[in-house]
Amino acid sequence: MRHLVKTQQFTRESLKKLFDLASELEGMRDDSLRGKILATLFYEPSTRTRLSFESAMLRLGGGVITMENGRESSSQSKGETLEDSIKVVNHYADVIVMRHAEVGAADRAAAVSKIPIINAGDGNMGQHPTQALLDLYTIQRELKREDGIHIAFVGNLKYYRSPRSLAYLIGKYKDMKVTFVSSPELKMQSDVKTYLKRHDVQVEETEDMKSIIGKADVLYQTRIAKEWINNDEEYERQRGRYIITRAVADSMKKGAIIIHPLPRIGEISPDVDDSPHAVYFRQIGYGLLVRMALLRTILTKQK
Repeated sequence: MRHLVKTQQFTRESLKKLFDLASELEGMRDDSLRGKILATLFYEPSTRTRLSFESAMLRLGGGVITMENGRESSSQSKGETLEDSIKVVNHYADVIVMRHAEVGAADRAAAVSKIPIINAGDGNMGQHPTQALLDLYTIQRELKREDGIHIAFVGNLKYYRSPRSLAYLIGKYKDMKVTFVSSPELKMQSDVKTYLKRHDVQVEETEDMKSIIGKADVLYQTRIAKEWINNDEEYERQRGRYIITRAVADSMKKGAIIIHPLPRIGEISPDVDDSPHAVYFRQIGYGLLVRMALLRTILTKQK
């Protein structure tokens, strides 16, 4: 794996190897990537993903250069193409982590880059592979198993790249079940459902979150995302439809977990935070470990 642009690149074996390394790196800081430079190119705003990658690189002894508001950069304002920007940054860094508003931007970057490209999110209906990796690592680490897991994706499934990306990883495991919980307007796209069924994943859809609360091993809550719904009235209606309250969390089965890619904007009540089911802040720490393991794997292979 030279570039990471989509989750379909992984096998079950490569996922296990990556996750084993992530666990080994917990609490560690070393100089294994000393002399290496990470460039974070973010054409969309980001907090967790950008800081997580930068922290991961620094903890491994590497250096970081960053462009946070890429759409407002000098090169963008002058009309430079993405391809030319990537060719330029190739001279400054050893790996590029890139977020972009256009679906397929990571593929375009990888096609011209001589150094590894890591997709940190491309378009609202594209992919966010490293988020999916940390989501899966969180699930497996918290549940302490890989197979036989029932995951309920809740809320905004149409305009959210993270559930799409995770779905492509779920198909690599056995006896998996997925329930998509959403309004008709925000249903998961058919290509993902077709993929899961083709890989023997049991797929259900419902508008009733209460019907699956006591059954699912994982509640994957999502943000409705106002930036992707143009009508304010429609946004408010969707935003209040699926809320995980403390009562909802308390009705989950023993050992079940709640995860969320964050930020949350009211879809998980603050009083859920101290529930034994709430792991979304631990999930952030797991993400750091996964990104450390990913950088170590990719950059060590470049030697």
